[in-house]
Amino acid sequence: MAEMTVLAFALVAFIGIATPGPTVLLALTNGSRFGVRRACFGMIGAVMSDFVLIGAVAFGLGALLAASEFWFNVVKWVGICYLALLGILLLRSRGTLDGTLQSASKSGAGSTRSLFLKSFLVAVTNPKGYLFFSAFLPQFIDPAAPQLQQYAVLALVFASMDFMVMFGYALLGSQAVRVLRRSGALWLDRICGGVLLTLAGSLAFYRRTGA
Repeated sequence: MAEMTVLAFALVAFIGIATPGPTVLLALTNGSRFGVRRACFGMIGAVMSDFVLIGAVAFGLGALLAASEFWFNVVKWVGICYLALLGILLLRSRGTLDGTLQSASKSGAGSTRSLFLKSFLVAVTNPKGYLFFSAFLPQFIDPAAPQLQQYAVLALVFASMDFMVMFGYALLGSQAVRVLRRSGALWLDRICGGVLLTLAGSLAFYRRTGA
């Protein structure tokens, strides 16, 4: 794969990743609640979902979702319900400064497994991700060369950029919580919860191209 092709892909991918989405918002809230180190487990979950989505596209699942309204709607509504659940939980939270990291971890909210699964499931149940990669990735694939190797390179580049952007948001959240008062930390959770609910609502109106 040509170096310029990879650089062009990285640039376009960065622009798309930097736009706040569900996994980025989770990185922000995880960083503010549990610190950057623990938030990394959520980032790893999101990165694993990148590999799953791109691998699925490479093996044709993206095309299946684009062609099948039934399976598209199954994935879509699972994603909507999960995003809405996370949004509601954030809206009902008492704020990132209410309590300690230890108590949050004991309750299971900040366990490494929980953080990993939340970010992984948010991304892997979003049908827009499959359709986006199905339309986006082939533009950087040389059909005359082995395609799986090219998909692997693009997946590594995308996952690396995704992790770096999420790390930046987690760092921002961890620093912001130090200067916010209790009410400010509470509103950070409220805003992120509201945005997740808005994303869930927008996904409900999302339809396949040509549907």
